[in-house]
Amino acid sequence: MSKSLSEFKYMTFDVVGTLIDFEGGLKTCFAEIAAEVGSTVDGEQALSLYRAARYSKDADLFPDDLVRVYLAIAPKLGLPTEQKYGERLRDSAKSWKGFADSAAALASLAKDYRLVAMTNARRWAFDFFEKELGNPFYAAFTADDTGTEKPDPAFFEKVFDYVASEGHSKDDILHVAQSQYHDIGISRKLGLTNCWIERRHAEKGYGGTIEPAEFTKPDYHFTSMAGLADAVAAARARL
Repeated sequence: MSKSLSEFKYMTFDVVGTLIDFEGGLKTCFAEIAAEVGSTVDGEQALSLYRAARYSKDADLFPDDLVRVYLAIAPKLGLPTEQKYGERLRDSAKSWKGFADSAAALASLAKDYRLVAMTNARRWAFDFFEKELGNPFYAAFTADDTGTEKPDPAFFEKVFDYVASEGHSKDDILHVAQSQYHDIGISRKLGLTNCWIERRHAEKGYGGTIEPAEFTKPDYHFTSMAGLADAVAAARARL
């Protein structure tokens, strides 16, 4: 049996894809560039090409790597291969929106838990994401802070050390994320209780997120952050 949602002291969150709609942001930017050059793009095709290009051996940190990714996939989308468009895709991260339920759910959860961001994005981008989400975080760890990216266990160990410095342990953490590859699988291996937010429940495939080698059944499963917040409220009402 999983621990009750009321028992945790911390909730750690993947940000891009779980709280911030990066797929929507990417598709919007691709569509705008296409419209300016008199073309159109298929959003799901763009995400598929993005995913293949993003997870290459020469990848840079996110979202800086979007410049390289754009230049690699633009010809396949019929878009101009100019540096300025790659930089535009990278900079679009500054205006990516949170999912409609993200800010309200986080504000509700912050009343009872210490919310900790765990993002593969660089700090400069996270600063925009955090503001978009209403600045709900108690602490935050980015790729710049950890020197690595999830699913590297070292990223999680940094957070475990931080929690330990406050007198707690990973048993006090519920890890919340949409990515099976980056978060759910590795969190299970590290002994964390996890919660899968299946943002693409109404769509086929993994979109812009790499497909995991195997599916990990989560401890908790919701299709939205609102679902998690409602379940927490119900659990705490039973106390």
